[in-house]
Amino acid sequence: MRILIVEDSPPTRDMLKRALEQSGHRVSLSGRVAGALRMAEAEEFDLAILDVMLPDGSGIELCRDLRASGFLAPILFLSARGEVQDRVAGLDAGGDDYLRKPFSMVELRARLRALGRRPAATPPTRIQHAGTVLDFASRRLIRDGEDITITAREWAVLDALAAHLGHVVSRADVLTAAWPRPGPGASGSLDVIVSRLRQKLGASDGPRIRTVRGQGFVLEMPA
Repeated sequence: MRILIVEDSPPTRDMLKRALEQSGHRVSLSGRVAGALRMAEAEEFDLAILDVMLPDGSGIELCRDLRASGFLAPILFLSARGEVQDRVAGLDAGGDDYLRKPFSMVELRARLRALGRRPAATPPTRIQHAGTVLDFASRRLIRDGEDITITAREWAVLDALAAHLGHVVSRADVLTAAWPRPGPGASGSLDVIVSRLRQKLGASDGPRIRTVRGQGFVLEMPA
């Protein structure tokens, strides 16, 4: 997994990085809230580990900010404060698990494995900007008041991209999500579907699909 660790203690950061990389994970480190937000915006992660007490803010508030920005990966809190109200605050902020310091690496690895087995990120219920509405619950695209027909396969592609809104999704991941058993013609069909979706989304000031050469596609909102 690609893991973001936000921890202000250098020894703890280094210990976590070594242990998790030895387990085959890719690890990015930050010691502050501001740096973590920049990293989460620039890169897609499969999981985040947040210290609760950080020099420039709270890990609880960082969790809220990450969720508000569309970060959908599981979040595990690490904290020396393990009272019931502390754990509840972390979970209410959008966290998925809470581990009290000091902790065992064996237990941490087990919790990460459990979080990694959770279902993949799901798209938001609704995306709306300017005159364009993508309603994933009712399967409707409305553009400037007009209903636009979207096929089941087109929705599957949109689901895969919207689940990681603002982040690049690889071609392979889109194919896996939209074609249960992708055949030799699936890749070409994907290009056709993306082209159709761009036409249906239109050139208005709304969500759009951008191709990132050599990486995949990203569904993004105008700046």
